[in-house]
Amino acid sequence: MQGLKRKLVYVAAYEGIGLCLSTLGLALLSGTAPSNTGPLAVMITTIAMVWNFIYNTLFEYWESRQATRGRSVARRVAHAIGFQLTLVVYLIPLIAWWLGISLWEAFVVDLAFIILIPCYTFLYNWLFDRVFGLPSSASAQVSPAV
Repeated sequence: MQGLKRKLVYVAAYEGIGLCLSTLGLALLSGTAPSNTGPLAVMITTIAMVWNFIYNTLFEYWESRQATRGRSVARRVAHAIGFQLTLVVYLIPLIAWWLGISLWEAFVVDLAFIILIPCYTFLYNWLFDRVFGLPSSASAQVSPAV
């Protein structure tokens, strides 16, 4: 599976699982019911879905221009950490606003996600690539027939 179809399946499954994890995680961290944290988790997931699609498009563009093909552990770790660090820029202000807390308090609340989401992203990407194969940006280049 390649192209737009791959990206849409990837993002939908990634964020669907992420929505469940976020709702439960926020409920545990805030000491409230999942029904109270669900709307915030939906907002976080929506932002993450849009950013995930953009981030992966940019990452695959960069990846397609690298001399070394494939997805090494280092490349997967860089991808996961890069995604999470850039996503935090959007999420910390949202969490602070939603919960009526300072940016620092929102950062502390989000700290568990900052640590766990890259691990989830790494594992998800590895499993996704095992099930659906590597995208063309990471596959060995095929020389055109002469």
